[in-house]
Amino acid sequence: MAKNSKTYPYSNLRDRIKSEWIIYLLAFLFILIADSIGQIKIPVWKGTFIIFPIFFSLALGLLTGPSVLKILDDKKVKAASGLVGVAILPFIAKLGINAGANIVTVASAGPALLLQEFGNLGTIFLSLPIALMLGLKRESIGACHSINRETNLALMQDMFGASSPEAQGSLSVYIVVGMVGTIYFGFMASMFAAMGVFHPYALGMASGVGAGILMSSAVASLSELMPVYADKIAAFAAASETISGIDGIYMAIFIGIPLCNWMYRKLEPKIGRITKYGRRELS
Repeated sequence: MAKNSKTYPYSNLRDRIKSEWIIYLLAFLFILIADSIGQIKIPVWKGTFIIFPIFFSLALGLLTGPSVLKILDDKKVKAASGLVGVAILPFIAKLGINAGANIVTVASAGPALLLQEFGNLGTIFLSLPIALMLGLKRESIGACHSINRETNLALMQDMFGASSPEAQGSLSVYIVVGMVGTIYFGFMASMFAAMGVFHPYALGMASGVGAGILMSSAVASLSELMPVYADKIAAFAAASETISGIDGIYMAIFIGIPLCNWMYRKLEPKIGRITKYGRRELS
């Protein structure tokens, strides 16, 4: 009986580095440039717009792509997208370590940290129809099944493949979050803190529902406004990010993605825009 074997694009690591060296070099240069710029804070009324270094890194990446300066071609862009899941793993591990260091404080929050993931499912009913009307096809499932934190991005790549429309949709939302969402999330967190309606712990928990870059933006804004609670806010945010990432995976697998698939089958033939690619039916 023949064994199933995977076909890899490179025969060994040396061939891969020889082909993709420019991706690693540009990534390193982008890190140096973005880190040298640092954070830019713009006070607006009671809130603060915070532009993080990742914004500049993503902007540089867009400029070097095949649509602008053409330093990287489509093949290199496709290779780079497959490296995203690997690059975010150390960050996910760091979130778990931070949460574990404050486990007693985190445990006092009770079931709230576990149940908050249900709120993400409600956005599917709003976002997926809009995505279909804008012309997205299978990309809408990856883009709309969740908030698209790092773990969801890795899940899409694992379930559908790094080059699949679903993974591309998830990655697209993640990129937009990095460029626009961080600014909005930090400003929104500082506005709610200034209102004085919610407890600092609740704001910390809310900061961890999205991607890690969103959490960093919100925590930075809250810590500046409430320095006394800075450590606790960071602990709750890290715990929320970690727990949401864990139960969010199962929520996506068993509820979010099946729900998106079902809605796609029902709505795409009715409200989906016909693009130059036609209609890509669910297989």
